[in-house]
Amino acid sequence: MAGRRWLVWMTAVAVLGGCGTGSGPGGDDLDQLRLQARDALTRYDEAVLAAGGAQAFVPVGELTGQLGDWEQANGDNNKQALLTGRVVPATALPALGQPTGKVVWENGTTQPVPLTSAEEALAQLRRAGAGDCSGCVPLEVTAAHLTTVRIPTTRGPAAVPAWEYTLRGTAVRLTRVAVASAGAVVVTPPAWGPEYPHGGLAIESATGSTTRRRLIVAFTGSPAPGSQPCGADYSAEAAESANAVVVIVIEHRHADGESCGDLGAPRTATAELARPLGERAVLEVQQGLPVALTITG
Repeated sequence: MAGRRWLVWMTAVAVLGGCGTGSGPGGDDLDQLRLQARDALTRYDEAVLAAGGAQAFVPVGELTGQLGDWEQANGDNNKQALLTGRVVPATALPALGQPTGKVVWENGTTQPVPLTSAEEALAQLRRAGAGDCSGCVPLEVTAAHLTTVRIPTTRGPAAVPAWEYTLRGTAVRLTRVAVASAGAVVVTPPAWGPEYPHGGLAIESATGSTTRRRLIVAFTGSPAPGSQPCGADYSAEAAESANAVVVIVIEHRHADGESCGDLGAPRTATAELARPLGERAVLEVQQGLPVALTITG
């Protein structure tokens, strides 16, 4: 992921996983995790400012989707071709019939957004590919039409405009979010790798209300509670800015130095914010990238 630039459409909030008193998960230093959280908030705030200071549609995770499963007759070729971005048009793709579309959240809130063409969205899909598959036969797009897909965002699940692509030789179809990147918030995470360690537990999602201060974050932790060997309990604290909230997850282990397996389980922790969440985004601690948010009213 090092050096990779992440597009985030206008909105902001950051929740960062970390620790409470003493040391954090895996022995991470709490003061270092707090500094890491503040750095993530600064990067996100600067990205929002660079995009004009607006907060709106911020998708979370992959913008490319797959409808159906690859047939066995194709072996691993199609899967690898998609992963590496080897997807090419076999014919002229349809022109964009309308300049704008609409994002619709589950609570009925809507947001107009500029659209991108089928050709440009397919080019984005190719650029998102990673790895080498020089021996792969490229996937050939034979048709495309504008539709909608449901994706996670920093303001909850939403129905968004997307291009759906038909492929030659398979019933599988591909989708790519059709929202243009104009005015997007672009977050560049810190360098990643063994020489650039980033501590803390990376949260996977968050649940909360825009009008309340309580935020519940989900992550992978110990399968057992802290009262049992190799178990742990979890609490949390929050770092906040005008655009984001970072929740530091605090691990309270049964005992230090225990020899434990690598098995993990879904766990949650609760953080109390200084003010209601509002429309701020929630970010994970290790790279400061947004996570999916579920709104509870």
